[in-house]
Amino acid sequence: MKKDIVKKVGKSKGKTRQFQSIRGMRDILPVDQPYWEKVRKVVAKVASDYGYERIDFPLVEARELFERGTGMGTDIVEKEMFKFKTRGGDDVCLRPEGTPSVVRAYIEHGMQNLPKPIKLYYIGPMYRHERPQEGRYRELYQFGFEGLGEEDAIMDAQLIQLAMRIFKAMGFKKISLQVNNIGCKNCRPNYNKLLINYLKNQKSSLCSDCRKRLKANPLRILDCKEDKCSRIVRQAPQMLDHLCGECKEHFTFFLECLDEIEVSYTLNPRLVRGLDYYTRTVFEIWSEDDLEGAQALGGGGRYDNLVEVLGGKKTAGVGFAVGIDRLVDKMKKLGITPLVAPRPKIYLAQLGNLAKKKSLKLFEELERAGILVAESFGKGNLKAQLRQADRLKAELVLIIGQREALDETVIIKEMSSGSQETITFTKTVNYVKRKLKLNK
Repeated sequence: MKKDIVKKVGKSKGKTRQFQSIRGMRDILPVDQPYWEKVRKVVAKVASDYGYERIDFPLVEARELFERGTGMGTDIVEKEMFKFKTRGGDDVCLRPEGTPSVVRAYIEHGMQNLPKPIKLYYIGPMYRHERPQEGRYRELYQFGFEGLGEEDAIMDAQLIQLAMRIFKAMGFKKISLQVNNIGCKNCRPNYNKLLINYLKNQKSSLCSDCRKRLKANPLRILDCKEDKCSRIVRQAPQMLDHLCGECKEHFTFFLECLDEIEVSYTLNPRLVRGLDYYTRTVFEIWSEDDLEGAQALGGGGRYDNLVEVLGGKKTAGVGFAVGIDRLVDKMKKLGITPLVAPRPKIYLAQLGNLAKKKSLKLFEELERAGILVAESFGKGNLKAQLRQADRLKAELVLIIGQREALDETVIIKEMSSGSQETITFTKTVNYVKRKLKLNK
């Protein structure tokens, strides 16, 4: 990782400085864009098929939105949030995740009064000040889906069905699902007492973060990745054994829905997710492959209290999010084919300034007709342009020289045979269309 934002170019003082991206941030270069475009297109298509509409929200939000929504004791809020004061004294932050922003917009714009459920999806950058490593950045891209206003567990199952369809459409073959139910405000307090009683005698063996969580949010200890904490919680009481009647019924129907749509799953009683707003259903989707083993691609769950916590009417909600950076890295390692852009079959060559101007006009007419055209208007050497056309595997080269520019004609060269003919500007578009059709 780069540590310096700027560095001197040259040895002597006063030389121009060369800027580099800030640690944890990165550029997404043209060579990688086909993977990202595949993600964007698949997400948009599946969202449309399932009736989800896109929402965009600000990069900068009130800090309290995430302190109350995501939770003060979470790593995201406590350790990773980029927070600052505006010149006007407002406490703000760069958004670290999407769900609280979606809920804020849902309340602010009166979506509570619309027919339910409200189905929304988003895609864009989030910001977390965590340690940069492979697949993890401080500017991380996510897509997420949120369904608001439906308590029925069928919504949870359909959201997982949607997520599975996205991963399969992207080319992932081996996908697994882990599920759990972490109860509600009625049954969780009793379970928390049982968990605290089990853990308090082993408090000294817990990591420093989990010792703090023991009082504030003991459920999150189940999710700790430290080996010593993982060993301790293996024998801890399980939430699934202490669900209230409503949560049991909700979870049973959810699993029955998964069985009906033939989605395989594993019950993971230690799965709680790292955000405070989750209730009842939680889940994670993993990629299973022979190269690196299992790796989480995304996850989510139900949040039936979040709208109320953020100032709205009590509204059920369920959603999930996926990190696109990690997803794209995984696609590359698995050899998944990115989106292949259509290849221009026409190359437009020109000689001289008048020809350049005429070429610009012809380029526009071809583009309006839906014909992809490659060009290099800055080049003046015909041989160089023909070499480039050959490298691009163009089928036809349209050549405009000084004489053609004056006569308003075009030389059309067929690259495979080397044959060429001259036609007028006005006939060029239709001629090219016919030629391309014949060459298919």
